[in-house]
Amino acid sequence: MSDAAPTAAARGLDATAVAHVVRRLARADEAPWLHREVARRMAERLALIRLTPQRVIDWSSWLGAGAGLLQQAYPEAQRILVEPHEALRERSAAAVRAPWWSVQRWQGRAPQVLGERDALPGGAQLVWANMLLHGVVDPPRLFERWHELLLPDGFVMFSCLGPGTLQGLRTLYARLGWPAPTPGFVDMHDLGDMLVQAGFADPVMDQELITLSWPDADALLAELRSLGGNAAPTRAAGLRTPRWKERLRRELATLAGPDGRPSLAFEVAYGHAFRGAPRARGGEPTRVSIEEMRQLIRRKGGGPVR
Repeated sequence: MSDAAPTAAARGLDATAVAHVVRRLARADEAPWLHREVARRMAERLALIRLTPQRVIDWSSWLGAGAGLLQQAYPEAQRILVEPHEALRERSAAAVRAPWWSVQRWQGRAPQVLGERDALPGGAQLVWANMLLHGVVDPPRLFERWHELLLPDGFVMFSCLGPGTLQGLRTLYARLGWPAPTPGFVDMHDLGDMLVQAGFADPVMDQELITLSWPDADALLAELRSLGGNAAPTRAAGLRTPRWKERLRRELATLAGPDGRPSLAFEVAYGHAFRGAPRARGGEPTRVSIEEMRQLIRRKGGGPVR
């Protein structure tokens, strides 16, 4: 597999392998540390958005680790947690289930948990998706769906891994003649183009490198396993032998710095964009929902629409 960022159509993700990885991650005690850290950094960017959403869709909520941050940022908002796999839906449902004595239970503010294939309520003003897109086979179609769920001037905010992720490990595998250890990751500029194609306006994309280090190769491998797995169809077939794993440990020692700790970098891409107001196409009627009309009239200072 080339190190160049692939197009979405040629990503080559194995959907069955992705589902297997997700089921394994759903059995963990908590979301991966990196997901929680990126969610924290992404939540800091909410302060830049003047809109206060009344309905928030948290896509892949449990692995995204942003539910608490969104509750803190928008305590009065209706939150809808959407999970792409049943195992994650069960984890989210258990996480938000309030005990009978909880004030939240009697005030009716508990989030709604739905599956990705369910009929989802529209009229959202924020779709939030942390560390999800690098495991999505068809990002353009998902962007289109998010666009459909948002009100005019609502916005999407997401993060995902970019092509600079684990470059040191990819170079090591290439030197040894092994299949690439990761699938291809989409470049942030390509993600921005997909947003525009889906109908979003003013996409803003940026990225940062987060470098992690570990005391030894075993700790490194345990962290990588907690983050997921290689879902590329070109991955090595079958089980690896103990001899191969021992060689991998020795090779990972070459990634160590002067302190003797192996380290690897993760490229994290961040994006947000707004859904603009509906625009008519030549010769076609404009279809605007009642909820969209209410929002447009409120922004223009008109009276209530009932």
